[in-house]
Amino acid sequence: MATAVVLLIMAGCAAFQYFKGTFVRAFATIIAAICASVVAFGFFELLADVFVSRSGDSKYAAIVPWAQPSSFVLLFVVVFGLLQTGVTMLTKHEIDLGTWAERIGRVVCGVVLGLFLSGLLLTTLAMAPLPNKYPYERFDERNPDAEKPGKAFPNADGFATGWFSMVSKGSLSGRRSFAALHPGFLDQVFLNRHKAGKEIRTITSLQAIEVPSENGAWYAPESLRDSDGNAIPPKTGHNLMIVRIGIKRTARREASEFTPSQLRLICKKKVDVKDTLGGKGQNIYPIGYLKGADELDRKKLSDEIGIDRDQFEDKVRWIDFAFYVPGDMTPVLAEFKLNSIAEVPSPVTADEAPAVIPFSQTTKTEQEDSGESDRPSRESRPRNRERRSRSSSGRRGLSDVSKSVVGPGFDDDEDR
Repeated sequence: MATAVVLLIMAGCAAFQYFKGTFVRAFATIIAAICASVVAFGFFELLADVFVSRSGDSKYAAIVPWAQPSSFVLLFVVVFGLLQTGVTMLTKHEIDLGTWAERIGRVVCGVVLGLFLSGLLLTTLAMAPLPNKYPYERFDERNPDAEKPGKAFPNADGFATGWFSMVSKGSLSGRRSFAALHPGFLDQVFLNRHKAGKEIRTITSLQAIEVPSENGAWYAPESLRDSDGNAIPPKTGHNLMIVRIGIKRTARREASEFTPSQLRLICKKKVDVKDTLGGKGQNIYPIGYLKGADELDRKKLSDEIGIDRDQFEDKVRWIDFAFYVPGDMTPVLAEFKLNSIAEVPSPVTADEAPAVIPFSQTTKTEQEDSGESDRPSRESRPRNRERRSRSSSGRRGLSDVSKSVVGPGFDDDEDR
């Protein structure tokens, strides 16, 4: 369906420009669309925060899941409309470049414009809380693999987002690169909504996560085993790393139910780590979390994870997640759902690692396997009554630079 929509839009734009436009006007329209997309990509999160931060108000609660795609569309339409009005006024007098130049140029510009607009449309739909198969199934429903995304021919959305990621690494972005904050943007948004529903939200109204400022990341010990007692298999060219991520109690309503596909570690080349928000990053998704000192509970990206209310013993529920990090990279950011972000400190060795904070729960997948799927998920989960020792390390939320990305209302530590 996505391919048909893309081809239809491209054909429509080409036909319109051929019969109704001129080469100069068609080319100017492409420039207007590109400029409008820069504004939309650059500011849709800030505009969406106006509605997300007011989710407690019943007037805004229903539109929160749609805040980001709606903001993206609004910004693009307004800016494109203004620029296109200017193009129309400036090209009142037609410029004829010759019969064949006009005919070929109009069609080519129309095709390019159609490809770009259809890519923006697919990107907008990907941000929306739609079922996994719309606008197309980028990842397998039952067992998604972050390293094997599907694409809709002719990859119009990849063209639109990839172009902006490339531009954002240059002078237009200042020190905030879209390619560093949202590497593989399409993969992020598709995986973020993979099992979205009433319980699993795609967005949080408050800053939902934090990472300790010291010893928040460390290399996994060789003694680590899975729940069956087997050694964790190595991944060629990668290091197994543990990152301690805290889910805040203030955001429990939207954050206590999630899937590993909604949590990602942003890694950068070791030579580029000084510029955290610049350059280009890479998404790494968790393979599980530490259930004990030397026990890793492995999880698929589609597994559902829940934190019971009594597990929020303090303002934060810490969970030690495991990631395969490429050997030439180091983690710099942890991102949760669509809009929650925290900086990650430099990893330490396994010998310097803090004491493990065990976490245990029952996923819905496990309930179905045991024949208990008809029970409410909360009742079927065993409550974890182990009291963790309070971490003496500081907590790492957003830096001043990061706050400028997601807004000042996302670093609230007070309970609701």
